[in-house]
Amino acid sequence: MNERTLHVLEFDKVIELVKEQAATSIGKRLADAIVPATSLEKVKRLQNETDEAMTILRLNKRIPLSQIYDVTDALKRAKIGSTLSIEECLHVAQTIYTSRNVKAFIEKLEADIPLLRELVEQITPLTHIEKEIKSKIDEQGDVYDNASPALRTIRQRIRAYESSIRERLRHITKTKSKMLSDAIVTIRNDRYVLPVKQEYRAQIGGIVHDESSSGQTLFMEPNAIVDMNNKLQQAVMDEKREIDVILEKLTELIAEKDDAIITNVQTVGAVDVIHARAHVADAMKAVKPKINEHGKIDMKQARHPLIPFDEVVANDITLGDEYNAIVITGPNTGGKTVTLKMVGLCTLMAQAGLHVPALDGCELALFERIYADIGDEQSIEQNLSTFSSHMTNIVDIVNNVNDRTLVLFDEIGAGTDPQEGAALAMSILDYVIERNVRVIATTHYPELKAYGYERDGVMNASVEFNVETLQPTYRLFMGVPGRSNAFEISDRLGLTASIIDQAKAYLGVDSSNVENMIEALERSRKEAEKEIEEAHRILEESENLRRELDSEWRTFLQKRDRLFARAEEEAKQAIDEARGEAERIVAEVREMKDQTAWKEHEWIERRKQLEEAQPELVQEEKDRTETSGETQDLEVGDEIKHKLLQQQGQIIEKKAKGEFVIQMGAMRVTAKQKDLLLLKRVRREEPEAPVTHSVKTSTTVKPELDLRGERYDDALHKLEQYIDDALLEGYHQVTIIHGKGTGALRKGVENFIATHPRIKSYRLGAHNEGGSGVTVIEFG
Repeated sequence: MNERTLHVLEFDKVIELVKEQAATSIGKRLADAIVPATSLEKVKRLQNETDEAMTILRLNKRIPLSQIYDVTDALKRAKIGSTLSIEECLHVAQTIYTSRNVKAFIEKLEADIPLLRELVEQITPLTHIEKEIKSKIDEQGDVYDNASPALRTIRQRIRAYESSIRERLRHITKTKSKMLSDAIVTIRNDRYVLPVKQEYRAQIGGIVHDESSSGQTLFMEPNAIVDMNNKLQQAVMDEKREIDVILEKLTELIAEKDDAIITNVQTVGAVDVIHARAHVADAMKAVKPKINEHGKIDMKQARHPLIPFDEVVANDITLGDEYNAIVITGPNTGGKTVTLKMVGLCTLMAQAGLHVPALDGCELALFERIYADIGDEQSIEQNLSTFSSHMTNIVDIVNNVNDRTLVLFDEIGAGTDPQEGAALAMSILDYVIERNVRVIATTHYPELKAYGYERDGVMNASVEFNVETLQPTYRLFMGVPGRSNAFEISDRLGLTASIIDQAKAYLGVDSSNVENMIEALERSRKEAEKEIEEAHRILEESENLRRELDSEWRTFLQKRDRLFARAEEEAKQAIDEARGEAERIVAEVREMKDQTAWKEHEWIERRKQLEEAQPELVQEEKDRTETSGETQDLEVGDEIKHKLLQQQGQIIEKKAKGEFVIQMGAMRVTAKQKDLLLLKRVRREEPEAPVTHSVKTSTTVKPELDLRGERYDDALHKLEQYIDDALLEGYHQVTIIHGKGTGALRKGVENFIATHPRIKSYRLGAHNEGGSGVTVIEFG
């Protein structure tokens, strides 16, 4: 990409914004190297990476990019045998820690971020190196005493020497305090000394290491501690050598994984840059653009990336579809150059993976080359005029364009005779347009206002100027060339009317006709804008009315459903009360009648009659409609629900006239298709065979009964009721928990089940079943 273009379009300022958002030094360095890509695959990947980072920001999450260091140079030295310093080892540990956290954060995040996950797969945790370093060195950069046994021993000696020295010096300060300037112990040249008055130098005796500025105080090492200080210094040297040994071992460990550590650094830096691009997009309220290779630009409400959001004017701009060139006219300071820079800079940003400030759905083209001839290029050093400088640049441009080039001309042909400049400008535009270049040019020449109407593939555009306020609005209008407004502005500023009229008379007929045409186009545009605003207003009112009707209709449906539900609940409550009364009567009959006098099918028939009285409620209707598959084409093996009995079962036989034989636990019934609700279809490819095993129903009968804590009579009554329910449920075996206790309740249970006709056998529980505290019953 052309370096001059990057500078003119201020791409470097956008990169500075990215660097400011980067959290790490390696991230800032990588951000500084960002350049627009020219491969469609590469640009799409960059855009998708930024979009994934935006997803993380939308989730209100932040990638844990804590301190990480560029340890590349240190690792190179470690590889060739140099010993790393304590600080460098800590930097390596911190880098490994941050890399590991970034990898874990992205892998665990519940979001659709495949590219970021793929990126952090390159990170190797290297936890053992991090732990080894941190077990030897603390966060302040001090080596722990237990970093090695030898270091622990040396430091114990150092502390012992220091304690002895201090004790000896404290004794001297007490006994000879008059000879001292101050009763303190201090250090000079890494040796313990005392501040001795000059006149008592001989009495104290020893080595002078320093003196005060006045010369009245000497810092002396008394003879009594010289040997002890020597031993202390030797121990300190031993400590340094042992620390060097520890650092050598850590360096060797680090050097073994230098490639992995470098990869970690580069990967975290890449993640940091992506994260920074997302932060810039968020600050600009930017969106992910579509990228094409067809030279098409289509941006709605696009804004210049470097102008504050509350100051910039957004504009629509399209190029490369019906036309490949735009000629923008209008007054100075009206926003023409800003429009050029906005299109160029947004294109560069998109190709660098940055989102662009426009409405969602914007589209930008991928260009191999972007050229910009913008600004006053007068060169004093080269003795070139503004025109010569511009022309030098234009010569370079026209010699290098192709069909994948975007060219931005600001005031094309300016700086020379107007007629020659206009002719030259049109000729240059013809040349680049013939080569299918995408071009946007600004101009003051009136000849170029008609150029767009005479050339296919060229569109006129203008920036608006408010004659009333004498201020530009910075709004861009496609399809309408700009007026000079010179006469109107002069009139507003108070220029004599006769002078203005005389000027109009001097104006050529062609120029006058062009101005009249532009004025007519502006009137048509303003009328069209009013009609569009009115259409939007009507559409908005219609949409509001539709929303109100939808809301009222939903309210009506909810109220209706509540009324239905209430009525059904009342009906269900009445039936529940009736069922309860019936159950009470049945219980009384059981107490009065000998159980053997009632056949099992008679009990089932009476229960069926009770269930048939239950109404079909709204929720049941919903269950029926929501269940996949209707009750049509039922086959043997299908799992169904009997709507009248409210029991689940399985079809074991298909009879004529739409009737089916259903197995529900120990019970078989014949039912019509309309009374059955399909729950699950049998697999058709498997052999169809009658299913005779038990199917769990919707009842709440458990396969065990706990009688512990019950009175004797109440326990036997519950047992009797439970045996009936278990038989209806279809259980082959149940467990009765009666506990051990005195054994009376167990005896009563055994006496009852020994006389029951449907109980085949019974036994006490095994050791793992509860032993003699339970009785296991098997039905026949």
